[in-house]
Amino acid sequence: MADPGTYEQLQSLAGLSFTKMTGTGNDFILLDNREAKLPESLISGLARAICPRGRSVGADGLICLSPSARVDPKLGKVDFRWDFFNADGSSAEMCGNGGRCAARFAVDAGLAGPEMVFDTLAGPIRAWVKGSSVKLEMVPPFGAYQDLHLEAAGQAVRLDGVNTGVPHAVLLVDDLEAAPVRELGRALRFHAHFAPAGSNVNFVAPHQGELWVRTYERGVEDETLACGTGVVASALMTGARGLLRSPVTARVRSGETLTVYFDDKGRDGFGDVFLEGPAHYVYKGVLHEEAFAWLSV
Repeated sequence: MADPGTYEQLQSLAGLSFTKMTGTGNDFILLDNREAKLPESLISGLARAICPRGRSVGADGLICLSPSARVDPKLGKVDFRWDFFNADGSSAEMCGNGGRCAARFAVDAGLAGPEMVFDTLAGPIRAWVKGSSVKLEMVPPFGAYQDLHLEAAGQAVRLDGVNTGVPHAVLLVDDLEAAPVRELGRALRFHAHFAPAGSNVNFVAPHQGELWVRTYERGVEDETLACGTGVVASALMTGARGLLRSPVTARVRSGETLTVYFDDKGRDGFGDVFLEGPAHYVYKGVLHEEAFAWLSV
């Protein structure tokens, strides 16, 4: 049950226009803050209220886009800033699929042209939009590790990992369909080794020249149909083991594919990392005051 004051504040947002989008199965609620004029103090609570499936709109996260006057010393004018919140209301530094949806939305909303720069907590991001296809230049990966041995959910595992805007662990498996993504993924996500922030967990298997990926996402606290930063981390770490070469085609749980480009230069051995794939509209809507009714139960 929500705090009564918060519940009353959220009810005041009835009539708010929103757009639902999906990036290879990762779905998001997007808000144009030029119109919504949402106070930052309410965005986290709004995400918790309308992202739960079966209760309200339902989504993996909420993205709020606001104009920016900042000029980046390297990339130039920043077209907009985003605030990204997971379904549980936690703020995330970066989201690859969400970034691609935000870029396409920004073009259509007049916030940016087809080549753009936008600010995230992980740093400024460049994006290129061509129709429904969006390519992002990812922030420089850091903190890469290999052969981390941990005990979780009653078993010993060997992990690789890297931060691609958010932290990701990568676990190579023989049978991706049989992998205990929810049980082992949750145990690793909350493992003491990754405290206090936790880690996203990717289960991966090279298959006929592609990389198949399933991801347990921090903040959603479940397996999602796709995870852009997770696909990038998985491609980088399998590439570091010499199993695949750039560009890597990654097939996610939705059955769709994303493409990851990278080279072996830069910090931690990775440079010029890009993520490319589709971003699609689902629908546009207006929040009814009863979208928050479940909070009063």
